[in-house]
Amino acid sequence: MLRISRLTDYAIVLMSYFGHAKPGRYFSAVELSDASQLPRPTVGKLLKTLSSGGLLKSRRGASGGYCLTRRPKEVAISDIIQAIEGPIALTDCTRPDAHGCEIESGCPVRSNWMRINARVVDALRVLTLDQMAKPLPLMEGEDGEGVSAFPASNLVELSSLRKR
Repeated sequence: MLRISRLTDYAIVLMSYFGHAKPGRYFSAVELSDASQLPRPTVGKLLKTLSSGGLLKSRRGASGGYCLTRRPKEVAISDIIQAIEGPIALTDCTRPDAHGCEIESGCPVRSNWMRINARVVDALRVLTLDQMAKPLPLMEGEDGEGVSAFPASNLVELSSLRKR
């Protein structure tokens, strides 16, 4: 099964709050934890990692917190994934730092994995935080079971938080 980690999923959720906010808006870890219903230690860890990855900047003080370093339409979902997980690689042989495996020289599928990996990375590069922060209607054939859009209650709660 191909899947991103729970922490990466949470990072994208947190970044979507920044995507909804006015440019230059700073959020504290407590605000984001309350709005997202994620544990504060997890939110703090993710914010620091996203900041180290160059996606957020931090400011100390009463009006401090974290803010996007770029406009939401300039932040690719691949940037967020890479900040949390490192390079995107579906298999070991598609990692940029791969040193080969014992069957690499005769592997009949490596080139196809490389092609598939490139397509996945391209798709994640094209999808931006601006787009991800906007819930989409379900596509034809999707039943929506277990799928919920960005909770409207969180948007209201988020907009009522102290403006910075």
